[in-house]
Amino acid sequence: MAGLSQGQVAKLLEMHRPTISEIEAGNRRVSAEELSRFAEIYDVTVPWLLAETAEQLETDDPRLQLAARELAKLKPDDLDRLLRLLASMRGTDSEGEGNS
Repeated sequence: MAGLSQGQVAKLLEMHRPTISEIEAGNRRVSAEELSRFAEIYDVTVPWLLAETAEQLETDDPRLQLAARELAKLKPDDLDRLLRLLASMRGTDSEGEGNS
């Protein structure tokens, strides 16, 4: 549900729009339940919401956004296998490329 307005998110979360604005600005703490509901609305994981900004995918390409959401749902072993497959498709070794 990307591209929602603050008003739409507020309605989905049964909050007031200024509350959403305060959360976005970092001026209001979010409860665990609220965080879970945000993740559900935006179809991302809670850890993704908590990640540092530099680690979050910044792209306007909806295919990459979809891929990131799906990757976040993989088990660690499956993600490792997929990274090795991608590396072999590029003809490079995935070891030592910063994937932890």
